[in-house]
Amino acid sequence: MIRELVTRYGRENIGFLWIMVEPLLFAVLVGVMWRAMKGPEDHGVSVIAFVASGYIPITLFRHAVSRSVRVFTVNSSLMYHRQIKVLDFITVRFLVELIGAMMAYFFIVLILMQIGEFPVPDDLGKLLAGWFLYAFFCFSLCLILAPLSEKSDVLEKIIPVSTYIMIPFSGTFNMNAWLTPEAQAVMWYSPFVHAMEMMREGIFGQSVNAMYDWQMPFWTSVVCALIGLAMCRRVRRHLVVE
Repeated sequence: MIRELVTRYGRENIGFLWIMVEPLLFAVLVGVMWRAMKGPEDHGVSVIAFVASGYIPITLFRHAVSRSVRVFTVNSSLMYHRQIKVLDFITVRFLVELIGAMMAYFFIVLILMQIGEFPVPDDLGKLLAGWFLYAFFCFSLCLILAPLSEKSDVLEKIIPVSTYIMIPFSGTFNMNAWLTPEAQAVMWYSPFVHAMEMMREGIFGQSVNAMYDWQMPFWTSVVCALIGLAMCRRVRRHLVVE
């Protein structure tokens, strides 16, 4: 993990703290824009708190899947060490992104609470459980995308676009209850939405009408993780150590 941090951010300026600053800057900028467009509150909750609580998790998803592309090829020289497995590359990169996102989330919540823009979480356990489900699903996607990217160069090109297309289906900028019944039916199939709604209920409590089923993102992630692990094992046989 230290090697990954040094390779990516170096030792100058704020170094590895960029893993926190990067998602933090995105969340602040988007929060300010939404505050300017929608005013201080929307559907009875703070606009800045709502956007901040959704945008940092979506940066975790975007950065994690982007970093999983060609991760085996980039680190192929490390495969000379028998103790290092292909799964280590995916896990380390994901943990770096997860730690950065969690640090940014914790930091921005503290700041916003100080200025009265973020409520004291109504149910901290539910908030953390939502985070776990969200992160678990992101990790399971990385397990699939990493070996796939070794087989197809096209995947590397379409992933950045795909992560932007996924934003409306992530529950980042709205609650499911705010949508039309037709849109709710579509969003119900997105594991991200269930985890996000759980997080939002943990923060805002009864101020929002959260619609979720924790089993949906959990079992989807389990299935994706099993498929991804099998694909990682298969692709290892075809990797060329340079």
